[in-house]
Amino acid sequence: MSAATAGTSKAAHGDVAAKKKKGPGALATAYLVIYNVVMTAGWLVIAVGLVRAYLARGSYHGLYYSIEKPLKFFQTGAVLEIVHCAVGIVPSSVVLTGFQVLSRVFLTWAVTHSVREVQSEDSVLLFVAAWTVTEIIRYSFYTFSLLNHLPYLIKWARYTFFLALYPMGVSGELLTIYAALPYVQKTGLYSVTLPNKYNFSFDYHGFLILAMVSYIPLFPQLYFHMIRQRKKVLGHVEDYCKVE
Repeated sequence: MSAATAGTSKAAHGDVAAKKKKGPGALATAYLVIYNVVMTAGWLVIAVGLVRAYLARGSYHGLYYSIEKPLKFFQTGAVLEIVHCAVGIVPSSVVLTGFQVLSRVFLTWAVTHSVREVQSEDSVLLFVAAWTVTEIIRYSFYTFSLLNHLPYLIKWARYTFFLALYPMGVSGELLTIYAALPYVQKTGLYSVTLPNKYNFSFDYHGFLILAMVSYIPLFPQLYFHMIRQRKKVLGHVEDYCKVE
């Protein structure tokens, strides 16, 4: 769900500069360049924070605490991507982009932040590391695309690294949600029980289970979509190299 958030809509988001026929205006382009530069820098800060914390501790356990604040800030900042689609400066689906972005925000706040017991789980570092590398590449790709000066290395990384990063991120997300289940069930976190004046009930524990099940149909679709995109974008170059 959330690690695959780098999937369909984000590929379309990043390909905005490639669609030169109906690109954003000069002011919108300037704004998008600034936004993507800031987001690239933000995820670089997270990457540096992880490396520094690891070198200082000599262990990868509990590294989440060293980058907790910037992770929350910059992952939440991705909500602006939904706004970009809504106002039309990025030609992507508002619904699809919203689903993918909010799924990551959900994992950041409603799972990892809310269930503090899972923050020391190795699975958290797994998806954080996957997100970090993915976002540095993704926002760099957007920035250079908007400037009409996209280095082949970044394009190649954009359509190649996901082959390992997507499964890595999804594994971390699923394991983190699974680790949160006992604590959510025990505390009744975010659950609403009857009777109450609204005559409404909600089982957050069950909701998380459904969220995990949703990965089964969604992740393969997003993953294979990116594989098709990779073949479309890089295929002709690789074919040329084979001929040479």
